[in-house]
Amino acid sequence: MITINCKTVLIASFAFATVIIGGAVRAQTQPNVLLILADDLGTLDLNCYGSGDLATPNLDRLAKRGVRFTQFYAVAPVCSPSRAGLLTGKTNLGAGLPGNVPVPEKDLEMKAGLPSSEITIAEMLKNNGYYTALVGKWHLGHAPDKLPNAQGFDYFFGHQRGCIDNYSHFFFWSGPNRHDLYQNDEEIYRPGKYFPDLMVDEIKETIDRSGNQPFFIYWAANVPHYPYQGTEKWLDHYKDLASPRREYAAFVSSLDERIGWVLDELEKKGELENTIIVFQSDHGHSYEERAFWGGGNSGPYRGGKFSMFEGGIRVPALISYPRTLPSGIVCDAVSSGMDWFPTIAALTGARYQADSVEGISLLPVIADNAEKTPERELHWQTGSYDDSKSAWAVRKGDWKLLGNPMDPDPKWDPTATGEDFNGKDRLFLVQLSSDTGERTNRAGDHPEKVKELLGLHQRWLERVRR
Repeated sequence: MITINCKTVLIASFAFATVIIGGAVRAQTQPNVLLILADDLGTLDLNCYGSGDLATPNLDRLAKRGVRFTQFYAVAPVCSPSRAGLLTGKTNLGAGLPGNVPVPEKDLEMKAGLPSSEITIAEMLKNNGYYTALVGKWHLGHAPDKLPNAQGFDYFFGHQRGCIDNYSHFFFWSGPNRHDLYQNDEEIYRPGKYFPDLMVDEIKETIDRSGNQPFFIYWAANVPHYPYQGTEKWLDHYKDLASPRREYAAFVSSLDERIGWVLDELEKKGELENTIIVFQSDHGHSYEERAFWGGGNSGPYRGGKFSMFEGGIRVPALISYPRTLPSGIVCDAVSSGMDWFPTIAALTGARYQADSVEGISLLPVIADNAEKTPERELHWQTGSYDDSKSAWAVRKGDWKLLGNPMDPDPKWDPTATGEDFNGKDRLFLVQLSSDTGERTNRAGDHPEKVKELLGLHQRWLERVRR
């Protein structure tokens, strides 16, 4: 891990960028932004995070030319709330979206979704001269005022719902399934075309379409979200892995390969050095039946998708922009998906109302690398604003308190562990430095810490309650 003189390197990079940018054209003064969001990617499922059985050379390439975070958290352990927080710079409750957006057939008035009053990264950058595009998955609402073109995106190509088959582009759920592929608000048909390839083509066209404007591309890839549909090349590469790891791994490497194609395209067009590239997963890997009850790897961390345990919310995350940020740095500071909004604003010079976001710029965090960074207070809650029924968690420093916890791992056996999440373990306290796997509830040993964290949680909830 490289941490020596991290702050000096960062300040020197800013000074160099100022000299170079001072007499440059607009495209250089306003860097492009490519925000890549993987879907259901496990906490440790990249080589640069220690995975020994996956091939992810292109994401590793990004890590080498940028900053890799070891304590980075998704805003929520489930799709829609995590995306809402990422795009608005807030907790999902702060952004007004407690849970996953239902399909229109179950939300006939289409009231669910990210409120149109919220300001997204796309709106912020569009107001600062950027051409903005979303390629991939939306999952933040179906009403006209909640679709991408009404939330700051000049262009949208992808699916509105939570998951699709990558060849037919039909919603992948229980029947009757419905076709779900759109260009802006127009339904389009590309039967048989591999959706990850279509996304790459769209990104290339978006780069060209942006013209003299800097571009912001939010690439919300539906990978490795089920259905696991890696290419034949990668399925053959992993033929010796057991199922479902084989299918999951093939899909991960299929995404990594296509990220490489986009990086190569940026380099070919001379835009790679002038593009801020951010990558993270929306939350941990899935244990759902449609995911064959697993496939991902959370390593020593407990839980996965839907859970506030670390395996559900601690995710891989990278940022690369060598013109300003150091390269090859590993940052241990506690960070969050809601921090990208103010970080991107700081790097692009975009203006926004500072008191409207809950995230913080990661530039000082990267510089100090947790050495001088104050203890971070982070909050999570999904389902509703009622914390007596909804899962929630709060972390400050080394301590974390979970309310109404759950463990989605099908191997979890409460009779063996003696845990009762509806009773004595409804408040579950862990000290992460001594219990990374969150196996021991310390609430009975540290009632004063429970009281402190519960108070933090309740005060935060009052601030964001709608």
